[in-house]
Formats: sequence, C-alpha cells, structure tokens
Amino acid sequence: MFPLSKKLILASKSPRRQQLLADLGFEFEVRLKEVDEIFPDHIPLQEVAEYLAKLKADAFSPTLKADECCITADTVVLSENRILGKAWDVNEATEMLESLSGKAHEVITGVCLVTPTETHSFSVSTKVHFRGLEATEIAYYIEQFKPFDKAGAYGIQEWIGMIGIESIEGSYFNVVGLPTERLFRELKRFEKA
Repeated sequence: MFPLSKKLILASKSPRRQQLLADLGFEFEVRLKEVDEIFPDHIPLQEVAEYLAKLKADAFSPTLKADECCITADTVVLSENRILGKAWDVNEATEMLESLSGKAHEVITGVCLVTPTETHSFSVSTKVHFRGLEATEIAYYIEQFKPFDKAGAYGIQEWIGMIGIESIEGSYFNVVGLPTERLFRELKRFEKA
C-alpha cells in the first residue's frame, strides 16, 4: 500500500471509484452519508461537479478525526449546455444516449479532500466523442448493462464505450469516475501542507 500519514475515507458507494482508489495502492474505508445533490441555478455548469463534491465534503467535515482525510467526488456529463445526470428509467436513458450519439460532450469530475482543518477541491474535464449510435445498440446496452447509476446513462468501461466512443481528449479514468493521476498528485501535496 502506498504510504500516507492520514487515514483515507472514501465517501462514495460507486464500485468504480472504490476500485480505482484501491488500484492506486491506497488503503481506505468507505463511509456514506445521504446528501441532497442540489446546486444553485446561478453557478456555471462547468463548476457543478466541484460544487457537489464540496457539498458532500461539508457533510463529513464535522465527523472526521484529526488523522483522517475524506475524499468526496461527483461526476457530471455536460452536453449542449445542459447537465445529464443519472437516468431514472429506460426512456430517460434512451433519450440521453440518443442526445450523445454522433457528438462530443464533456465529462467533469469534481473532487474534494477534507480534514477537520483543511478543505481542498479541484475538477478535471475530459472531452468524449461518440460515433453515431444505432437504436438497436442503445436498446441492447440499456437492457444488458442497466446504466442507471451512471451520469449520462453510460459507462466508458462498458460495452457502449467499447463500440461507440471514437476518441477522448483527457483522462480516461476521469470518465470512469475518478481522475486518478490528478488525485494522486493532490493527495501527496495535501499530505505535505
């Protein structure tokens, strides 16, 4: 395990985030709290993911011990000047994937590192280019993979990513849900502060 002086807490039920953090070589504990993911209308859409990550961090800050550092994160898909969250049902997932088909969109992950005395947040953006998707491909993906826990109703690491994504500009892992390279750098910097 990669050595850190603080005990890491991951405030995410996402199995992808948990796997990525483990793959970075960190020991951590998962802690969960329900937080209403509501953001004010006036903030720029590019800042929503970081705002929500900070909102989640605020819920954990008072409960942390002196030797703990909590990681919170939120990922949004930004397409044609609107945020695509998690799809509620097949129809909404179909609409989202149809809207992404044949276009580029932005995936932004906001991350917040918080201890009892410090808070540090950042966000990472990746541009994703989908080829035109056929209706049968969208239907198959939704039926087989049920992507209702993912922003934009898709996972880049799943079948739809393999057959539909032509290219990305930026971090692949950011699209999965955690910008690993930047997080690793920020955790090391946060340790020294």
